[in-house]
Amino acid sequence: MIDAVRTSAKRVLLADPRGYCAGVDRAVVAVEKALEAHGAPVYVRKQIVHNVHVVRTLEERGAIFVEDTEEVPEGALLVFSAHGVSPAVRQEAKDRQLRTIDATCPLVTKVHKEATRFARDGYDILLIGHRGHEEVEGTSGEAPDHIQIVDGPEDVAKATVRDPERVVWLSQTTLSVDETLETVDQLKQRFPGLSAPPSDDICYATQNRQQAVKQMAGDCDLVLVVGSSNSSNSVRLVEVALDAGARASYLVDFADEIDPVWLEGVATVGLTSGASVPEILVQQVLAWLADRGYADVERVVAAEEKVVFALPHELKRSIATAADRR
Repeated sequence: MIDAVRTSAKRVLLADPRGYCAGVDRAVVAVEKALEAHGAPVYVRKQIVHNVHVVRTLEERGAIFVEDTEEVPEGALLVFSAHGVSPAVRQEAKDRQLRTIDATCPLVTKVHKEATRFARDGYDILLIGHRGHEEVEGTSGEAPDHIQIVDGPEDVAKATVRDPERVVWLSQTTLSVDETLETVDQLKQRFPGLSAPPSDDICYATQNRQQAVKQMAGDCDLVLVVGSSNSSNSVRLVEVALDAGARASYLVDFADEIDPVWLEGVATVGLTSGASVPEILVQQVLAWLADRGYADVERVVAAEEKVVFALPHELKRSIATAADRR
């Protein structure tokens, strides 16, 4: 719904919800609290979340982002990112005697548990997701002998299973809902006995942000998505906007990346942000647009989010220990 009346020729439709989801908030706070409790440096495997601004801000506070556990000094503190890791990575950290904090999003952990359970029951698992994405690598590592990746509808024909009656699909949590359903439909045509996960794998935040964009895209000449290019859910929002009727859509990390040429002939700008984007970046884009005549802002509300995840249990112990020392 749009909760304000249009009052000028130029306007902004502002998606709600947008920005940080509960899993991202938990992961970012985990690194911040780890720095407070242990001091710098705190090592983080991969980017804690896929956002340039967040990573830079944490680096300034003393976080060191690494690609592999081998880059972390033995005995140091390592945080696993929100995207999750495989059992092999956990073992590597243990072998190096690293202290670890697991900031994996609980919704990703749910998919990991589904994968191990279905593998234990002898199923072949068709994991719908993007090859090379950290989340997909982590989930695949839970049962590598049972999982094969299906990277969209065009990958369906390559899928092979041992028993067409014992096959299940799972998915990356940040995919396009519509494309995932298309992939599932094609998989069902190939494997009529295909089972589904016990609950939806695409996270609530991804679905809500896509729904908000769908609601407003048809009224937009341009949709701006604030987010980083390696953020799967942010990239999907651009695709969703175009599919839902927006004339144009672009992904930007910061307001100064917006090309004024994009505004030529534009009356209505839609604005949203990916699930790993802090609200300050959206407010900067709103200010940039207001300076160019787009001061009329109308919210487009798709859902109300109240989900909150508890901090990692390892971190709770660290905070308690640090408090005792004081």
